[in-house]
Amino acid sequence: MTTSREKLLALMDAALKAADPGVQIPRNMPSPPKGKTIVIGAGKASANMARSFEQEWKGDLEGLVVTRYGHAVPCEKIEIVEASHPVPDAAGEEAAKRILEIVQSAGPDDLVVCMISGGGSALLALPGPGLTLDDKQSINKALLRSGATISEMNCVRKHLSAIKGGRLAKAAAPARMITYLVSDVPGDDPAIIASGPTVADPTSGQDALDIIRHYQIDIPAAAEKLLRSADDETVKPDDPCFDGHETIMLSRPQDSLEAAAEVARKMGLNPVILGDAIEGESREVAIMHAGIAHQVANHGQPAAKPCVLLSGGETTVTVRSKGGRGGRNSEFLLSLLIQLRDQPGFSAIAIDTDGIDGSEDNAGAIMDGTSWQKAQKAGVDLRQYLANNDAYSAFARIDDLIITGPTLTNVNDFRAILIE
Repeated sequence: MTTSREKLLALMDAALKAADPGVQIPRNMPSPPKGKTIVIGAGKASANMARSFEQEWKGDLEGLVVTRYGHAVPCEKIEIVEASHPVPDAAGEEAAKRILEIVQSAGPDDLVVCMISGGGSALLALPGPGLTLDDKQSINKALLRSGATISEMNCVRKHLSAIKGGRLAKAAAPARMITYLVSDVPGDDPAIIASGPTVADPTSGQDALDIIRHYQIDIPAAAEKLLRSADDETVKPDDPCFDGHETIMLSRPQDSLEAAAEVARKMGLNPVILGDAIEGESREVAIMHAGIAHQVANHGQPAAKPCVLLSGGETTVTVRSKGGRGGRNSEFLLSLLIQLRDQPGFSAIAIDTDGIDGSEDNAGAIMDGTSWQKAQKAGVDLRQYLANNDAYSAFARIDDLIITGPTLTNVNDFRAILIE
């Protein structure tokens, strides 16, 4: 008999398989150019994407791709470098400089192929005029702790960058460019994925300033000056550098949810996809999910038992306590466990599809009817762990962490709640 944990892990595996960009690239290869082919990119999935392209490409190529530490894969012709995420470092700054120099050498007969996935915003760390890497790091840390959404964070990041917000595409003109995308953002907007280095940006420096003020983030004077400057705006949709530029979406959160739903049906479960773009505070989103789970259990709505609720998107965590460990998915599941407690028939999993939840070594966590009892037996005060933003430690103590290692893809959160 298949256990609830085994079912949840099978759904997770299906979601990750559907998100693998290496499967999609061979189906979306461009025509060869008259000149040279240059491959660049940034993100947690970018090395995997580069390897797939290199293996499929029939001619010569060269290039440089930057990915997160631990996410590199071997390529023969494309150089893969690693840098820090979510807070940028000097390795990311150096990689961004080199990528910008590489595309500036491209001519009108050349093809620039860009591999972009989630994480690319921190990995392409090239500060705008007047800013230092220290400035970028401090602002990035503040944004991560503020509770800002990914679209808000990336609006600020691209306006403080010398390479994002379409600037990389402008540097590559007049070369032909094709961008492959793996979406990790609600709504799958190419301008938000990795802060849109090769796509047009409709936002303004004033928009970024409004976000900074809303979350009461202190920024250096040089950063405020840059955001107020009309001379260093991001590249807008009417810029001719985008003429002939093609963007291809390889993997989306919705693809993973649909793949998991298909596996659920084969298990005899009724799948309900709640949404692929759910945002909000992780602990509060969990309360909403728990309410829907209870509605299924008590009233058979919006589907009858046995049922699995599937959702994706990118929730946020407002850090309230120093010293806590855990990402948004672990925090979601801890809040959900507190809501469902030891009630029979409920189990759930929540992971980040890149295999890293926040800055820890786990993808997320899993819970079932035994989790609450294990916590009580071990003397683990789950509410206190939640108050301390310490979900990682809570699930580590009851052996309910999910550790996959880097998955080489990234379509953000995957959550499944099983009601039997």
